[in-house]
Amino acid sequence: MTAPAPLPPSSALPPLLDLRELSAYLGVPVSTIYDWRARGLGPRAYRFGKHLKFAVADVTAWIEAQRDPAPQQPPARR
Repeated sequence: MTAPAPLPPSSALPPLLDLRELSAYLGVPVSTIYDWRARGLGPRAYRFGKHLKFAVADVTAWIEAQRDPAPQQPPARR
């Protein structure tokens, strides 16, 4: 039997947020995040048993996708 490979230093692992941290960061209730997940609208998550964890990079990408498009500039009058 071989020993498991050592984990990389914690700084090399992507940071993960739990449900309450994500809720606080976004300023929305935990129930809203559950609702988004049920409807397929929220950020991607990892499931570890009954625990959900959200990669900061996935949350950042999801937030960027929620941004409204830039307003259109009216054509210049001549």
